[in-house]
Amino acid sequence: MDPTAAPAGNLDVLLDVPVKLTVELGSCQMTMKDVLQLVGGSVVQLDKVADAPVDLYVNNKRIARGEVVVVEDRFGIKITEICGSQT
Repeated sequence: MDPTAAPAGNLDVLLDVPVKLTVELGSCQMTMKDVLQLVGGSVVQLDKVADAPVDLYVNNKRIARGEVVVVEDRFGIKITEICGSQT
């Protein structure tokens, strides 16, 4: 018997476990002086171009990439790529 194979019935127990889903638009480095000078209306430029894919993480592990879309009045992510186990 393969110890890594779970019986199909046991998977149902995990389906209701909450996970943290995070989308990373980009990042940047700033000095603490610049961070302290941020005010309402400040613009922080990120390291990705506007049409670059965004990364989708589940519990801090990248699982997919996608495009930012607007659904009614909210942002959403259109999945374009599911990442393999080497991410």
